Amino acid sequence: MAQVTIPSNVPEQYKPGWQGSTDRKMAGQMQENIPGHQHSMLDAPLDDVLLNGEKYKGSGKLKGKNAVITGSDSGIGRSTAILFAYEGASLLLHYVKEEQKDMDNLVTYLKENSPSTQVHTVAADLSNKEECHALAEKAKEVFNGRVDILFNNAGTQNEVESILDLSDEQWEYVFKTNIHAIFYLTKALIPLMPWGSSIVNNASINPFVGHPKLVDYTSTKGAIVAFTRALSNQIVKERGIRVNAICPGPILTPLVVATMGKESLESFGVTTSIGRPGQPVECATCVVFLASNDSTYVTAQMIHVNGGSPY
Repeated sequence: MAQVTIPSNVPEQYKPGWQGSTDRKMAGQMQENIPGHQHSMLDAPLDDVLLNGEKYKGSGKLKGKNAVITGSDSGIGRSTAILFAYEGASLLLHYVKEEQKDMDNLVTYLKENSPSTQVHTVAADLSNKEECHALAEKAKEVFNGRVDILFNNAGTQNEVESILDLSDEQWEYVFKTNIHAIFYLTKALIPLMPWGSSIVNNASINPFVGHPKLVDYTSTKGAIVAFTRALSNQIVKERGIRVNAICPGPILTPLVVATMGKESLESFGVTTSIGRPGQPVECATCVVFLASNDSTYVTAQMIHVNGGSPY
């Protein structure tokens, strides 16, 4: 088959075979702190630049909506916050205190690129039940008791070669952060969500694959898939709240480069049909779809954003 010429306006990050900077073996991007610092990445993820090289342009899809986004300081959460702002939403952005610089950078970016957006921020450790409840109370306060969109995005992972080396402490922490927090926060915010609201959860391709080095993480993401379907079936007719999830494949985020080993990073994204890692904006556009009136007949669904990864 003849090879098609890629238009010159396509950013390098979208071209098949792209693997990043000259040290994209990514050993140089390993970071000690989880979820990782976006400001120190060698290959800055694309937050709002599309395949055609142009910046995402909003069209008022979320105008007048109040949105809560967890884990919004970097990666998919950051990109979603930016696109939500472009679409007219007011934002409550959660982050962990260790990522203050990334959150400050995001707030500055929003002020410069979407100055009319109402932005609130809150730091919280979502592995702690009380801090989940405090986040919900903050949302109630800043949005006068109405939340239209909840994007449960925050999560953690850390590769472990063998279950024999997987500590009880890590297992419990990953479950508290990745699934318990979603339960506590969703339960607290549903009473504030009017008919027509949307809950979007960040699941993963891994429950459908079974990542051998991420047994704990994969287990929590499988729980999110089940939670999404069950909760939708419980509340969509009674309350009119749709519940869906995105299932990202190999998306280049700070969490990935902070937690995955050199071997995993060297092959990250190259086995997909598209032949490259995905960018956060490629997930964020799907979250916009699920949060907006473009998807009013979509619920209990998993939207796979994985570049054609087989599973």
